[in-house]
Amino acid sequence: MADVKLPQLGESVTEGTLGKWLKQVGETVAKYDPLVEIVTDKVNAEVPSDFEGVLSEILVEEGETVSVGTVICRIREASGAHEERAPSQARQNTGGTDEEKRGLGARPREADIPASVPNQAAADQNTAAKGPSHARFSPAVLKLASEHGVDLNRVSGSGEGGRITRKDLLAYVAEQSRDPSQGLEGASTPRPAAEPDLRRQNVPVDWARSEVKTDEPVRVNGPASVSGPSDASALASAHTANDDEIIEPSAIRKTIAKRMSESKHNAPHAWTMVEADVSKLVSFRNSMKADFKRKEGIDLTFLPFFIKAAVEGLKQYPMVNAAWIDGKIHLKRHIHMSLAVATDDALAVPVIHDADRLSIAGLAHAVNELAAKARSGRLTLNDVQGGTFTVNNTGAFGSILSQPILNAPQAGILSFESIVKRPVVVGDAIAIRSMVNLSLSLDHRVLDGWIAGQFLKAVKERLEAFDQTSVVY
Repeated sequence: MADVKLPQLGESVTEGTLGKWLKQVGETVAKYDPLVEIVTDKVNAEVPSDFEGVLSEILVEEGETVSVGTVICRIREASGAHEERAPSQARQNTGGTDEEKRGLGARPREADIPASVPNQAAADQNTAAKGPSHARFSPAVLKLASEHGVDLNRVSGSGEGGRITRKDLLAYVAEQSRDPSQGLEGASTPRPAAEPDLRRQNVPVDWARSEVKTDEPVRVNGPASVSGPSDASALASAHTANDDEIIEPSAIRKTIAKRMSESKHNAPHAWTMVEADVSKLVSFRNSMKADFKRKEGIDLTFLPFFIKAAVEGLKQYPMVNAAWIDGKIHLKRHIHMSLAVATDDALAVPVIHDADRLSIAGLAHAVNELAAKARSGRLTLNDVQGGTFTVNNTGAFGSILSQPILNAPQAGILSFESIVKRPVVVGDAIAIRSMVNLSLSLDHRVLDGWIAGQFLKAVKERLEAFDQTSVVY
């Protein structure tokens, strides 16, 4: 029996959420066949099989989040796989298939797998099917149902095809604990969640918009008890049932929420901002954007200029290009620029590797390619690994001031805001200039205000230096 573990999906990724299982218990699995989709805050990926055989057990349900290295399923290896590889190698010298010549091996045929393997897989399925209407349940669901005495006929499944997940079962158990009159095996019809019994809960009118109002505590399982849901959660539940539309966050949204919360909780954020006069940059870019589009086939935006300025600042103040990892400061030798890209339902952060080696034109192509891949869901693991500093183009949607959250474990993230024309003092006169705010969030464990200010000053000076003599290629 071979264990399949959740692989490392990125330098700073320590866990992943299982999306959809692409293979089911009892199915034949070939080496390199995708088994399951994994969702992180950085990328969606498929976990391939390193073994040939039959998927005998799924240990982690869809939607669950587990740590890297966790065993997620088991494969009963085909005992004939080794024998099959030997003839394949012999055929390489006598005109075998292209796939065999590449050493990938042939997908095992059902006839080549010993009879004990599919029979055992069938037994596994039958064991998992001891539920209502011969539905197939995972071992985790069956174990939980047994522990809590739950009749699975009474549980509604939210998984694919109505399959019951651990989350569904735990939610059902929690609901029954709030209404003991039903019992986990009771015959009474469950009370609809959308119609809470406000009289039993003694919910004040100001919260639940009910005619009922009392000073008594919320009662759960009879007398008020600290082991049940809190007053606030009960009141919020009643309030939600009347007013709110409940949206279940996607797996990637849950992961982003967790990562952002950890970043704010673990890293002492500090924030600073400077403004830059980019009037000459605006004039330069406008004068050449049409010619650039004709030659390169892509738009020349301000972002490549911003990234180039940030790269020059990092080269001048390398301490900003660092990370706090396990209580130590890791100073990065390469400048791999992470780029925040908004999609319809999430925020992807692909990486421009060795950004300091690229010209403005090269950066423009890198930005265009990564943004397109992020928005179409085609980012690979390599596209999101190794970032050392993050830039965020919040000005693209009109923001003029923001306070970004650190992309842990990086020590800094820089937002470029919207370029706005406004009156400023130039010398002893007032002039209309194109101004932009540069907003920097920093990890105060790594950086202090002085070095952060010097870095921002360097970025500002580089942006203000762009003019008609600047080189794009």
